[in-house]
Amino acid sequence: MKQLIYLLIPAMVFASCGGGTKDPAAELADLKKQRAEIDVKIKTMEASSGKSDTTAGKVTAVSVADLQPTVFNAFIEVQSQITGDQVVNATARTMGTVNRIYVQVGQAVRQGQVLATLDASVAEQQIKALEPQIELAKSLYEKQQKLWEQNIGTEVQLMSAKTQYDNLLKQKDVMKAGKDLYNIVSPINGIVDAVNMKVGDAGMMTSIRVVNTNTLKAEASLGENYLGKVKTGDIAILIFPDTNDTLKTKVSYVSKAVDPLSRTFSVQVKLAGNNKLHPNMSCILKIANYENRKALVIPISVIQKTSQGEMVYVAEGNNAKSVMITTGRNANGMVEVTSGLKAGDKVITAGFEDLDNGEPISVQ
Repeated sequence: MKQLIYLLIPAMVFASCGGGTKDPAAELADLKKQRAEIDVKIKTMEASSGKSDTTAGKVTAVSVADLQPTVFNAFIEVQSQITGDQVVNATARTMGTVNRIYVQVGQAVRQGQVLATLDASVAEQQIKALEPQIELAKSLYEKQQKLWEQNIGTEVQLMSAKTQYDNLLKQKDVMKAGKDLYNIVSPINGIVDAVNMKVGDAGMMTSIRVVNTNTLKAEASLGENYLGKVKTGDIAILIFPDTNDTLKTKVSYVSKAVDPLSRTFSVQVKLAGNNKLHPNMSCILKIANYENRKALVIPISVIQKTSQGEMVYVAEGNNAKSVMITTGRNANGMVEVTSGLKAGDKVITAGFEDLDNGEPISVQ
């Protein structure tokens, strides 16, 4: 259209020059004024035409979620570790060299069972060397007793013989107890988890680990800012990323004191016997410290931040409506809406990115 106007202008100038006596300068100024007015009209018409082309008949396809009250839990999430109340290292109780091992990894053992022995040959020789002395003391005591029955000898002689004999018997018992120190025994019922020794090792430097898998627990440390927000009996969820397992249970103990150095307190979750759980396994502990059984919950991703606050779009008939909201707790990508929405509202969850308030929509 501009090109047509620019072609007409020279023609008009030519016609004007050839058809009258009007001042050329005045005529030129008049033509420029006309051209400026025409340019303004052209721009106005183009702008109006372009807007009509892009907006007329535009309908945005959206997806909606029907908002209904639901149970909502907020969680405290922390790294945790599986430990055991009964994880012990059975070690030698005296100096010596390992000469025999009776168990292997994975074997069930009972409390007091001998797991390995050290070389006790010196102790055995001392006990054997004491045997003749005991026999002699016993013989002297028996003879002295017979003489006493015949009114021969004194009571002092009888008591002295008896004392000598009893002392040697006690000495033998002490030596036997000392020999028992060469046995490495299990202090608990459980499973042999590791045998950290071999024949010929120095006994005091080795051990056999025994684990009671029936008394495991998950233990974690929480910052003191969570004091009062976690209590015994709260729902606890253990997530094991390595095994892709999840276990739902409850908090069994919350420490009453804060560690003065780390400024944390301990939380424990006792676990029933489970062959899949092992001491020192890592896991994620999620503690539900908030519950609303009639919460209105929406995905965090649908919320838009504005200068006035948080806003979402809802479907109202065939149009989008912007609604300012207030939110509360959030968990697992969802957030609790405390004001602004009501049950039955249809929150736009997809296609809202380029919407404007009142814009036509098509619910898919």
